[in-house]
Amino acid sequence: VSTMNATTSSEGEKEASGTRNETPGESGGLGEAKRGQVVRVAYVVAALDLTFLFMQMGVMPYLAKSLGLDSVGFGYLQTSFGVLQLTGGYIFGRFADQFGARAALILSCASGSVFFLLMSLSTSIPLLFLSRLPGVFMHGIPGAQKVITDMTTPSQRAGALGKLGLCFGVGIIAGSALGGVLSTKFGTYAPTYVGLVGSLINTLIAMVWIPSQTKPKSAHHVTEHSTSQSGSLFSIREILRLMKFPGVMEIFIVKVFAGLPIGLFMIMFSIISMDFFGLEAVESGYLMSYFGVLQMVVQGLVVGKLASHCTEMTLLRLSVFVFAGVGLGMALMRTVWHYCIIAVPLVFAFSMLATITDSILTKAVPSSDTGAMLGICASVQPLTRTVGPTIGGVLYKQFGVSSFGYLQLMVNLGLFVFLLKSKIPLGEMKS
Repeated sequence: VSTMNATTSSEGEKEASGTRNETPGESGGLGEAKRGQVVRVAYVVAALDLTFLFMQMGVMPYLAKSLGLDSVGFGYLQTSFGVLQLTGGYIFGRFADQFGARAALILSCASGSVFFLLMSLSTSIPLLFLSRLPGVFMHGIPGAQKVITDMTTPSQRAGALGKLGLCFGVGIIAGSALGGVLSTKFGTYAPTYVGLVGSLINTLIAMVWIPSQTKPKSAHHVTEHSTSQSGSLFSIREILRLMKFPGVMEIFIVKVFAGLPIGLFMIMFSIISMDFFGLEAVESGYLMSYFGVLQMVVQGLVVGKLASHCTEMTLLRLSVFVFAGVGLGMALMRTVWHYCIIAVPLVFAFSMLATITDSILTKAVPSSDTGAMLGICASVQPLTRTVGPTIGGVLYKQFGVSSFGYLQLMVNLGLFVFLLKSKIPLGEMKS
């Protein structure tokens, strides 16, 4: 009897302290090598996803033109895609929280397959607009971020998320080059067929190599009653709840407004490159490749090392301060060579801001809400693409290229002063 009592007492102590045996399929039971392998698979999926995305972006204007769509109609086409991405970002994040990162990544890859299939069948303008619909769930980068967030410790997170910039650089360079070569040799629809096959392969990779449960079961056990109060995939109440966690609203405001002016500039870049810089299409392609290389170098080699030596708040202030300097440079630039010089601190600030804010925000919310938080973060760029053409067009037409630089300078100086004076409570939410 005394032995039985001792055993029961021991089991009770283990249960009370939260110690438990996790099944082999959970990330809590995965070894360091296995977790590293899953993260590398997420990088591969993200790189392939971005390659196919940039491949279709390069040929989309020519496909639209061949179907008789004018420049105004093409603007509506791009805006519709931005609205779908904006709407689907948070829904995708909530889906990842409720059904797991693996299911979310498979959904994104499968949506990409449907996207390219509909594009390959687009023989009229209505079908071309219809092909945009799967874009609501095409969120390869947030899906990969969710896997990485679940598979890394908080101290490793900023560096691991920063390496996604390598995937972005590969996507820009490989996607732009492949799109041009395939469309030239095999016709406008050739990149679409390649994208369809590639997205199907991406779906299989995610199904085979990403474990069914990437988040430790203990995290679900503790947070399922203490965090999300809604089972729906879209809830304004849930967004407001996340924004109420300490420091979340302040950091999110910095994330949105620090990159907004340069986002407006990049939306108008195709027009600026022709009118202001006088570049041809081939030269614009070379410039985009240059940006891709810079992105790979900065996020692959610089962001991770700085994140391991400096605090995240220090790096956030640094990125905002560099952004202000970039704004001054943009206001004074006159040639494309000036822009190539400015591009170095620009890519550094842009990459650092995106990585550090994502890392801070995912740490500030419970582990069961990291997907929703990443979905909200992913909605920033679609929001810029939705409102950007109108605001950017007015700025460029009324005040010229220098207006983007002065706006960048003023906004980021204000944010830098805000970050210096305010005491933002950056806490790490424990499961």
